[in-house]
Amino acid sequence: MLEVFENKKAVVLLSGGLDSSTLAYYVKNMGYDLYPISFDYGQKSRRELDASIKIGRSLGVKDHKFIKIDLKSIGGSALTSDIDVPKTGDLDNKRQEISDKKDIPITYVPARNTIFLSIALAYAEVIDADVIFYGANCIDYSGYPDCRPEFIDAFNNLAKWGTKKGVEGKTIEIEAPFLFYTKKDIVKTALDLGVPIEETWSCYDDGDEPCGRCDSCIIRQKAIDEVNAEIRNEKKNR
Repeated sequence: MLEVFENKKAVVLLSGGLDSSTLAYYVKNMGYDLYPISFDYGQKSRRELDASIKIGRSLGVKDHKFIKIDLKSIGGSALTSDIDVPKTGDLDNKRQEISDKKDIPITYVPARNTIFLSIALAYAEVIDADVIFYGANCIDYSGYPDCRPEFIDAFNNLAKWGTKKGVEGKTIEIEAPFLFYTKKDIVKTALDLGVPIEETWSCYDDGDEPCGRCDSCIIRQKAIDEVNAEIRNEKKNR
């Protein structure tokens, strides 16, 4: 696998969260030269930007691109406007099945991944990369429409017809390797790859410590607890 992708460039959307950080390690392990791109889009959680810097440094990337976009001026999300981030419980009551929600939550940022991937597509053309990776997940997630296979298929079609590389027959592929992973699968992958999980930031809020009660915190902690329980049981049974 390393021989196939060695010296090939890959753009990776790196938010600093658990999924995207694990993805960056995953892509590097495949042998790609990483070109992470992170976005300061006016999000409340400034800590995730700090986390993305730390993860980029830990990977020793060649170039880490930071793009500033003012999505705060558009609003429409609890992550970018004066809307409270919903708190769905606490860590002692985190068995609530968040993934069963049918309504799109207020933490959805309108067209965010469309905007991010469009910019990543431009960047990939400039550096002559053939692939863009992003950490979309449609199993343990909050119900965002731009984290589904239909969205990825549509964007791949856009990349084929809306870029110079595409019309020349050198299509830039958008890949989401964790699309059908559970959050527990992602935590296991992170541990296998040596991702510094403690340096990642998944909380929708800012602060010195994660809130522990937003959807993102609950899903993350539930998965970490389950993986740790499995590890303890494996040690007992040896």
